[in-house]
Amino acid sequence: MRRTLGLVLLAVLLLASPVLAAEEGGHGGGLINLDKSLLIQAINFAVLLFILWKLLYKPLVAKMNERTEAIKKSLDEAQAARAETERQRQQHAAQIQASLAEAQQIRATAMKEAGEEQRRLVEAARAEAAKLVESAKAEMDQDIRRARQQLRKSLSGDDHHRIIQEALARVDRVN
Repeated sequence: MRRTLGLVLLAVLLLASPVLAAEEGGHGGGLINLDKSLLIQAINFAVLLFILWKLLYKPLVAKMNERTEAIKKSLDEAQAARAETERQRQQHAAQIQASLAEAQQIRATAMKEAGEEQRRLVEAARAEAAKLVESAKAEMDQDIRRARQQLRKSLSGDDHHRIIQEALARVDRVN
């Protein structure tokens, strides 16, 4: 702060020097006089330029550099965020593909198991049906034998012959 105050005081003195020079000479003339006031004006201009350089230009350049760095940092962060987002997108896509493949595998396994279960149930049903048919045939054969024995005991020879013929005809129709 002291330095800036000193520079401002120096500028005021230098700006006041042309007024002092004009009072001393008193030569009225044109805009530019080729005497010591020209030298004083040149020195004033140089001092003013130095003061402006120190007070305005350097802080302005520093602020612009600071802003440029902040923008670069923001761009780098945005690029990093974009790369991270892309990486996560690819990771999610890979997870979705893996999930779809797993779902297809589960579906294929379930379909295979369902087919095997269906085949097993059909075979069991066929076996059960065959057992029932065999059981029914055996029971029918046993009933026929009993009926023949009862008929032999209770009927005459002609009755036996007629009943047997009817029973055989019925058995042939069933088979």
